[in-house]
Amino acid sequence: MAQPTEAGTGFNIVVVGQSGRLQYEALIFAASLRAMSPGFTGRLLVAEPQPGPLWRNDPRIAGEETRARLAELDAEIVPFASHHFGQPYPYGNKIEALLALPEGEPFVFFDTDTLVTGELTDVPFDFDRPSASLRRTGTWPEPDLYGPGYTAIWKSLYDRFGLDFESSLDLSQPDEYWKRYLYFNAGFFYYRCPRVFGERFLEYALAIRDDPPPELVCQSLDPWLDQVALPLVIHALGGGRDTLPVGLLDGAVTCHYRTLPLLYARESDRVIAVLEEVTSPNKIKKVLKEYDAIKRMIYQGRGQKVRALFDQDNLPRREQAIRNAIKRNGFWMR
Repeated sequence: MAQPTEAGTGFNIVVVGQSGRLQYEALIFAASLRAMSPGFTGRLLVAEPQPGPLWRNDPRIAGEETRARLAELDAEIVPFASHHFGQPYPYGNKIEALLALPEGEPFVFFDTDTLVTGELTDVPFDFDRPSASLRRTGTWPEPDLYGPGYTAIWKSLYDRFGLDFESSLDLSQPDEYWKRYLYFNAGFFYYRCPRVFGERFLEYALAIRDDPPPELVCQSLDPWLDQVALPLVIHALGGGRDTLPVGLLDGAVTCHYRTLPLLYARESDRVIAVLEEVTSPNKIKKVLKEYDAIKRMIYQGRGQKVRALFDQDNLPRREQAIRNAIKRNGFWMR
C-alpha cells in the first residue's frame, strides 16, 4: 500500500457530488478547501453516481456551470456505478464510491455538508489506523425496554463478522451507556486504501441489511446503516476512536454543519465568516444562487436572522430544540 510521503501530497480528499443539494455543497466544500488549506496539494475527487436501474432520475451533477466551477477549483469528477444502494438508500453512495477511487492511495472522505476552516495538512492522519467523526449523539441503537440492550445488540454484530468485541469498548463509560460502544458519525473517515476500506464497508453493510442478527429485529437501519457498519469496519482494520488529536476535524480545521440553518444557529463566528467569504466570488455566487436554500440563507440574509434567534453561548442542549425554534420562525430550509 502507498503511504503518506510529505504534507499535503500524501492523500486524496473525496466527497460525493450529485444532482441537487449535494452538487452545490460540493462546490462550497471545494471553495473552502482551496481558500483555507493552501498547503493541500493532493487530489480533490468528487465521486459522481451514474444513471442506472437503482435511480429514478439521472443522479449526475446537473448544469455545466457547476462542473466548470469545480474544474476551476481543481476538483476531479470520478464516476461510479450504483450496484447495491442508489435511490432507496443514497447514503450508500459513500460506500460504493470508494470502489472507484485510486487503489492504494490514502484518502479522507468528507460529507459534502462540510466546510474547511483551517489547514488540513496540519492534521496528523495515521492512515494505518482509520477513524471517523466523533461529533455524534446516541442515535443508534434504540434498545427496547425489555431488551436486548446495547451490549447484546453490538456484540451480535461483532460476533457476526468474527471481530473482538471487548477490545472495542470504552471502559471509562458505564455499561449500557451508548458512549461505551464504538460509534461514529460518517461525516468523515479515512484509511490507507479506499478499495480495501470500501470492500469491507460494502460487505458489512450488505450483510447487516440483508441478514441482520436476531438482536436487530426491532432496530431501524434507515438511515443508520452506514453508521452501524462503519465502526465494525474501522475496528476490523485496526483503527479506533482515539487516533486523531481532539479539536482539529469537527473543530478548528473542519466544520460538519449538516444544514445551513444549523450552521448559522450554532457554529462560531469564524465558521460563518469563512462560509460567507468563500461563497462571495461572483462566478461561484451565480451558481450557488440556483439553489433556493443557499440563496436565501447566505445571500438574502436569512441565515443572520436565524443566528439572531439564539444566544450562541447558551444554546439548547438538544439539537431538536434548535431545529424546532428555527421551524417555528419559518426559517428551516435544506
